[in-house]
Amino acid sequence: MTDFEGLTALVTGGASGIGRATADLLAARGARVAVLDLDPSGVAGPLRAYTADVTDDTAVRDAVAAAAAGLGGLDVLVNNAGIGAQGTVADNDDAQWHAVLDVNVIGLVRTTRAALPHLRRSAHAAIVNTCSIAATAGLPQRALYSASKGAVLSLTLAMAADHVREGIRVNCVNPGTVDTPWVGRLLAAAPDPAAERAALEARQPTGRLVGAEEVAGAIAYLASPLSGATTGTALAVDGGMQGLRLRQTAPR
Repeated sequence: MTDFEGLTALVTGGASGIGRATADLLAARGARVAVLDLDPSGVAGPLRAYTADVTDDTAVRDAVAAAAAGLGGLDVLVNNAGIGAQGTVADNDDAQWHAVLDVNVIGLVRTTRAALPHLRRSAHAAIVNTCSIAATAGLPQRALYSASKGAVLSLTLAMAADHVREGIRVNCVNPGTVDTPWVGRLLAAAPDPAAERAALEARQPTGRLVGAEEVAGAIAYLASPLSGATTGTALAVDGGMQGLRLRQTAPR
């Protein structure tokens, strides 16, 4: 497909995982793509790389401006940068709460704020936020992370309402557990990594983790001109976690 031919895109957290898969897919479908990341040293090929910490407003503004100048404008923003957290509401201290919300919520705000002047000049402007199934389902040991992604879901809807008449569409994807380096590190730290992976796979009705490329495909759909009538939507890419309630298999 070449539905992104002539368009430009910026992907935050684009050096690995979902972000990298998204950047590669958009480029393969014709977009000129820039990646913004804490460490984009591994980014090569047709992708442009910019270094910024989304908790640093000045760095974000400078990187977004440089990316827009290098690409010749900005049509698509993918707000993918984020960090995880484990524990109940009693387990994370104030510093952890502030740190996660600063990246997952305010970081998204900073990047969008810097990109809006460029998006307003686009004939096809789209923002896609990476949210999570944690925004719509109660998951154990994910209180802080769930709160941050719940905010991303609500923020997506508010942004869609604020900017629809400017011609800027805003949507989000809600992945289930994705087979990314971050999840790999969580599994490696578990007392029994194999059992923990099996439990995560069993939680999703498809019986497997979601692939980063599958989430990238959903992001590309929402960002594409082909979905020009879609805004204010949360697209679940979760192996059926959100909507399916399967019966237990009867013992034989």
